[in-house]
Amino acid sequence: MPPPPTLPNELLEEIFMRLPPDEPAFLVRATLASKHWFGLLTGPAFRSRYRDFHGAPSMLGFFRSWTPYSAWGEEGLEPLFVSTSNFVACIPGKEEDQYDEDVTDTKLAVLDPVTGRWRELCVPKEYDSHGAAVLCAVPGCHHRTCHEGPFRVIVVGMNINKGDSVAYVYVSLPMTDQWSQPPSQWSQPCPGLHLGFDAIFQPMPPVLTEEALYFTLMYDDDDDKRVGILIYDLRSKCLSLIDVPLMETDIACNAILMGMEDGSLGFAHLDGLTLNLWSRKMGSDGTTTWTHLRVINLEELLPIQNLKQRLGLIGSVEGSDIIFMTMDFGICQISLKSLEWKKIWKEEYFGALLPYMSFNDP
Repeated sequence: MPPPPTLPNELLEEIFMRLPPDEPAFLVRATLASKHWFGLLTGPAFRSRYRDFHGAPSMLGFFRSWTPYSAWGEEGLEPLFVSTSNFVACIPGKEEDQYDEDVTDTKLAVLDPVTGRWRELCVPKEYDSHGAAVLCAVPGCHHRTCHEGPFRVIVVGMNINKGDSVAYVYVSLPMTDQWSQPPSQWSQPCPGLHLGFDAIFQPMPPVLTEEALYFTLMYDDDDDKRVGILIYDLRSKCLSLIDVPLMETDIACNAILMGMEDGSLGFAHLDGLTLNLWSRKMGSDGTTTWTHLRVINLEELLPIQNLKQRLGLIGSVEGSDIIFMTMDFGICQISLKSLEWKKIWKEEYFGALLPYMSFNDP
């Protein structure tokens, strides 16, 4: 008896194209159904169409910040990664004695949640605060399937020195544990940027846009907390400092940087139940200024009224309109376009949220 007829490849692709990218298990199961489906779904033609059809990758989960003193619960160390889909991250186990509370012995860990590969990097010890980012090291990469490729780690360290903090940059070499500046020279780092005030890095991850990394700083000004932005230009390899659009005090815990959909740098500030959005764009005269984009009243948007705790901004999705906020009942994500919200985590406070995005690559 002949086998039953199969659907044409074009029709199969149209069906599989509708499988949601935030549930990668669906496509994995489909590839196991038959050799024909496996070849179709793993071929370059379908993979390219799938990425183009769904556009920006979906969030599969998020990493959250913690400190050695707040991460230990009754059942041991709480996981750094929280899944928001069926995706199960491969997080290597760590024993309790491997977590060193001595902040002078600092290491960075570069992790691939898909494979569980973990690489530790020793970093300079001559800083009081730091920010770091992992970047693809392949020229011209489209950053869709580069999680297995060579990468660079960029560390910006801050030395606080009696009212004049100095920032230094360290860049790792691709696919090695070595740095562009060898450890023997860490005691005498290359000339850095003098800020003229004491500053520390906020726990928020830096924003990559316009061929530059943007770090959020917090500093004291007459006993008030202010926010500044430290830029590392990837082309000139230079550090610089710019002001935020608001010069008001006490905004350090209510503001975040964003990578906007048009590729510009964004800034969001929460004033009570009012959300203000800015974008940093170049004008016709060639100068770059902040433009006030929107004012959003969250009072009628939120699912509950008479909040007992103040709202807080803790992260965003680069190149998207999604922001993350803390409120009385947990952590929510809010779409600034549709103004729809969704709870993604239980009632618990943490400093920053870093979304982990799918590569839309079946």
